[in-house]
Amino acid sequence: MVLCFLGEARAQLLVKPLVMGESIELASKNLGETRRINVYLPEVYTIDKSSSFPLMVMLDGGMAEDFLHISGLIQISIANGTMRPFILVGIENTVRRRDLTSPSDNALDKRDLPNAGGAAQFRQFLVNEMLPQIEQRYRTTPERVLIGESLAGLFTLETLVQSPDAFQTYIALDPSLWWNDEKLTADFAAKLKANPKLVKNLYFASSGQKGMEKVIQHFADVLEQAKPEGLKWTYEKYPSETHATIYHPAALRAFRTLFAPAPVKK
Repeated sequence: MVLCFLGEARAQLLVKPLVMGESIELASKNLGETRRINVYLPEVYTIDKSSSFPLMVMLDGGMAEDFLHISGLIQISIANGTMRPFILVGIENTVRRRDLTSPSDNALDKRDLPNAGGAAQFRQFLVNEMLPQIEQRYRTTPERVLIGESLAGLFTLETLVQSPDAFQTYIALDPSLWWNDEKLTADFAAKLKANPKLVKNLYFASSGQKGMEKVIQHFADVLEQAKPEGLKWTYEKYPSETHATIYHPAALRAFRTLFAPAPVKK
């Protein structure tokens, strides 16, 4: 709290910090570094202390990244009744391209992202270290959501392929499926062929950015052909958006599509 005095009348101005969440520093054995985790709690969390709430984990979740924008979308969506309350957990980046990509055999990938390939370790941190700590600290239900855009969208879909039980719902916006010559799409096709039952929710979207819609449409074609039992999936195109502008309109649409409150019984 800060007291300021203005003008000859010495009017008193009371200034208080603006608080919209919590920030946690978590030392990771898997990553060998300390990671910052940002948490937004819906207003009802502090009002109704007897209730627990589902968890949405967002990648690129730093205060200088997308945490403020997505927490704002969640706040207004809860307030206007188009979305159920969620606890939002944002993972702040340290070495983004390392953490969100698996190794690539593509020469251009290796040239442009020489530090890539740490997705498996980052996923172990997320699932085995971060989630248990968050669920111990906050009142959470078993429902979990993972959301990411661009390389974070790639990581989100790879988590669906590699560790499908980590989350119930996956949201991938303009995912970088071109990585490693679309290997993730090929891996997913093989996985669905071997085990066609996948009881999950998936929302993914593409922008009008050159090169993005083609590879994402290929992923959608794999799903259409495989018709995996139990997988509820939605693919939407945003041709008027670019890779830089798709996140917020697509996230808002995804929240309304996947997390609309149950109709009130009359």
